Parts: sequence; structure tokens; C-alpha cells
Amino acid sequence: MKRLSALLLVLALGMLCACAGGRGTDYAKYVNTPAADTPNTLSAKEKADGWQLLFDGSTPAGWQCASLQRQGQFPEGWKVEDGVLYIHAGNGGASPDGGDIITTRKFRNFILKVDFQISEGANSGIKYFIDPAAPGYRGAAIGCEFQVLDDERHPDAKLGVKGNRTLGSLYDLIPAPHGDWEGDLFNGWGTAAIVVDGSHVEHWLNGHKLLEYERGNQEWDALVAYSKYRNYPDFGNFEEGHILLQDHGCLVRYRNIKIKEL
Repeated sequence: MKRLSALLLVLALGMLCACAGGRGTDYAKYVNTPAADTPNTLSAKEKADGWQLLFDGSTPAGWQCASLQRQGQFPEGWKVEDGVLYIHAGNGGASPDGGDIITTRKFRNFILKVDFQISEGANSGIKYFIDPAAPGYRGAAIGCEFQVLDDERHPDAKLGVKGNRTLGSLYDLIPAPHGDWEGDLFNGWGTAAIVVDGSHVEHWLNGHKLLEYERGNQEWDALVAYSKYRNYPDFGNFEEGHILLQDHGCLVRYRNIKIKEL
């Protein structure tokens, strides 16, 4: 039975990605728009294309605790310093006075770009379609996730199925490929990009498209049914949601957080 379930998962994954492969829209021209020389600012081209900053480099404006009990507040465990938004390291769980943070508003169709830098053994994530108040979620900030991970040192990289918990993957659902495009994420910065256009979603890293998929169909539902998200109603199918930066008890830095609504 376990082998049969794994086979069904592989078939669903193949069909899901095959359907996504037929999308004709080219998002690369937006994903690869050169950033301004100064972090946390927009270039003239970005402004003309309708990009907006979600982090001004100086304050946590626009962000709040993901916890329903603490929404409207900003956790003390997150800091803004030298143009960087970062979370202090904890002991593998949420950092002291930390916790996940979400945008104060929801987004529907968009291209999101986020620069990130990890520490050794780090685990974090950029989540989307987040709605802790959704029925059946019991306040949990659960949603689709662009995995941010030190694949070599964090054990989560070896879990899941076929590498679907490694860097850039749609966490616990679709694995991302790996290559030289990842660069040095410890001393330099990586740029994650997430495209959401209706049912179509893409993950990019440093200008390289990692994966794409279509949600809201039978193949998607089959994939979710085999994952850790199986008990969350309508997982990944919300029309809109908050964007989340995850606190997983590790030092991770973020900057140049920007969005273009489609």
C-alpha cells in the first residue's frame, strides 16, 4: 500500500507539472528586472513596471505577528538593522519573542521577490496564501512555502519525498532542482521569486526557474492529500492570502522584499 501511494504521488506530480508546462506567459522579464543599486529601493524601471516595496529597510511597517492573538503587533525577536530584516537564532523552534510574521494585507495575483541570506544549518521559508483565520486552520499560519534551507546541514533536506523539502522546493509537495545558480547563500545573497497568476504558480531562484504548477485541480488535490497538509481544508486554493516569513529558530536575513501585483 505504501508503494502504491508513492506511485500515485509521482503520477500526480508528473501530471501537475506537465499541465503547468503549457503556460504561455513569460514572467522572466519581470523576475529578472535589475534591482536598484541601493538595497530596499526601487529602480526607475521597477517603478515604471508597478513594483512596490514590502520592506522599507528601516522599519517593520507593513508586517505583523502571524498569530491571531498578536496580530497588529510586531515580535521583538525580529530586528531591523543595517537595511536587513532578520530573526535571532533560537533552539530549533521559534526564537524567543519571535514567531512567524505576515504582511498586514493580503495579495491575490503577484510576482514577489525577496533577497535572503542563511546561516549554517538554517531553516526558514517564504509562504503565501496564508490565512490563519480560515475555517479549519485553527489559527495556524499554514500555506504554500518556498523552502529556505541549508540543504547540507539541516536534516529536513533528507525528509519528505524525492527532495521536496530542499531549498527552493514547494515544501513537502514539489522538489526543486539544484545547480550553480544557487550561489553562495552564506556570504552573499540569493533572490527568491514567486509568481502567482490565478491557478498558475512558479518558483525562481537567482533568475532560474525552479518549478511551476497549477493549483485547484484534481492533480493538485491528490498531491496535497499525500502531504503534511492533508488535513487543512482547501489547502493552496485560496484566492488571496498574506505573505509570511518563517521563524524556525535559525538566523536568516531578508531584504529587498518587493511585489508587483498582476
